Formats: sequence, structure tokens, C-alpha cells
Amino acid sequence: MNRFEEKLGEVSARLRKQKIEILQVNLGKLCNLACVHCHVEAGPTKTRENMNHETAEAVVYFMDRAQFKTLDLTGGAPELNPNFRYLVSEAKKRGIHVIDRCNLTVLFVPGQEDLDTFLADHQVEIVASLPCYLKENVDKQRGKGVFDESIKALLKLNELGYGKEGSNLILSLVYNPVGPHLPPAQDQLEEDYKERLKEDWGIVFNRLYTITNMPITRYTKYLKAFNQYETYTQLLMNSFNPATLDGLMCQNTLSVSWDGRVYDCDFNQAQGMQMKNGRLLTIFNLDPAQLEDFRIATGEHCFGCTAGCGSSCQGALESKK
Repeated sequence: MNRFEEKLGEVSARLRKQKIEILQVNLGKLCNLACVHCHVEAGPTKTRENMNHETAEAVVYFMDRAQFKTLDLTGGAPELNPNFRYLVSEAKKRGIHVIDRCNLTVLFVPGQEDLDTFLADHQVEIVASLPCYLKENVDKQRGKGVFDESIKALLKLNELGYGKEGSNLILSLVYNPVGPHLPPAQDQLEEDYKERLKEDWGIVFNRLYTITNMPITRYTKYLKAFNQYETYTQLLMNSFNPATLDGLMCQNTLSVSWDGRVYDCDFNQAQGMQMKNGRLLTIFNLDPAQLEDFRIATGEHCFGCTAGCGSSCQGALESKK
């Protein structure tokens, strides 16, 4: 038994699938960036691990069989996959809300010149990575020049109406720590972001999500290179907060990988912890009824979602008092 399961036992808790409200689809590992914190280890050279049209069609077929509210598209840079626009269009036809987890700089990749208008025309919610409002911190984590391109992209999106009051175009930003520590209070940090971005650049957005860096895959290598892995993982374990358990995204989210395999969450996907019920489950053979009260696979990385105020793809799970 892993230490996270032991902690669940101490608080008499269990994690089971509830009604699936979010289908999160990872279209692949191809990305124009190679961020140090990226738990899927995406990058410009990952050209083979990307969703084909057959798998994208299986996702659409699942849309017709399962009653979920939101399609959450991620990667890599999901927009670089040729099936991205197909999935967006098919979801919108079915009245499903669509989220694009966007790194912002992808708007300037050759061939993506009309991406911003496509997203606006389909009223896709943009959840954009911006780990800090300071250039030095962003470029340190994501690469030289990324901050300046991110600002240009945000201004471009604002011009289309994204993030503006009275608009149906939702623009959310994502903060994750530059170093091995927990995020600060989400509400206060959102106020700081809004003040600085408005004052410095005239940029507006709807909300900020704070997400804890997960000590897996590429970030594990980064932490170990600086002899910080043990300290950081101990911090996460010591900061376990049982009040976050009810809000964990693994309970109402189904994660689909680029090759159609299904997982409880994106982090389990990165760890290769595929869902199984006598056999490994895929989007091709999954019956939505199978998910009812399905036991969620856990590992010690789950402390990352339950530390402090908690962390999910929708940000903090609990407000700091």
C-alpha cells in the first residue's frame, strides 16, 4: 500500500468515481515549448505520440454515449494536433462546453494564424498558462521569450473580447510555482495578477487558477538535479489536507490519452496508471456505466492534489481562511 492510501485510511476516506462531468482529452505530447514543470514531458520533438483521427472519432462516439458537460482539451499543445478543431466542432454541435488548455505562444506558430478567431467563433473557454506576471520567472520556467509572446497573445485575445466583462468568451490564467513550494492563496494572487496585468499591459481576464507542481516525470528530474526532490515530496505529504478530498478532480473527470487509453486523471495518465476492470479500458471499449463507483487508482503523487488548499485543473480546492 502506498503512503497516500495509508493516509486515506487514517481519515476513513475512499476515492471512487462519481458522475463524470468532465472528459479531459490529451491530444498528444507535441508542443512548441518544453517547460521544466511539464508532467507529460511534452516538447517539439514529440511528433509520434499524438492522437489519430480514428481515436478522435472514438472520443466523439463516447460523447454520444456519455452525459458529460465539459470537454477539456490538453496536451502538449492540443491545438497542434490536426484533430483539435474536429473535436471542438463536434462537441459544440452537442452543446458541450469546451476548454482549451493553451500555452498562448501557440497562437504564433506557423499555420495557426486563425486559431484565435476559431476559438472565439466556437466560444471555447481558454485556460492559459502564465506562471507569473514577471518576465524573468516565466522565461526561467518556460523558455526565453515566452513571456513577451504570452503578453502579445493575451492582448490579441482581449481584442476579440476574451476576458472582458459582458463577453461570453472566458479567459482563465494558470499559475504554478516556479520553485518547489505550494501556491499562495488563489483569491489574493488573482487580485495581484489582475492589478499588475491591467496596470502594466492593459490586459484583463476572468479568473486565475493556482496549480501545484506534481513531482513526477520531467519535474522529478528537475528537482533531483537540484537535490530538492525529497524535501519537496515531504512538504506535500506534511501538508496533506483531508478537506480537499471531496473536490478532487479524479472523482468527476475521465482522462483520455492520445492513444485512447483511459485514466482517472491526467497525472495518473503521466504515470501510466491505466484504468482496468479485468482488462485495460480504452475509449474504444468503455461503457460509461462501468464507471459508477469505480475505485480510483492512487499513488504518492496524489499528495500534490491534497496539499494545502488542494490542487486540480480547476485550481485550488479550498480557500485559505
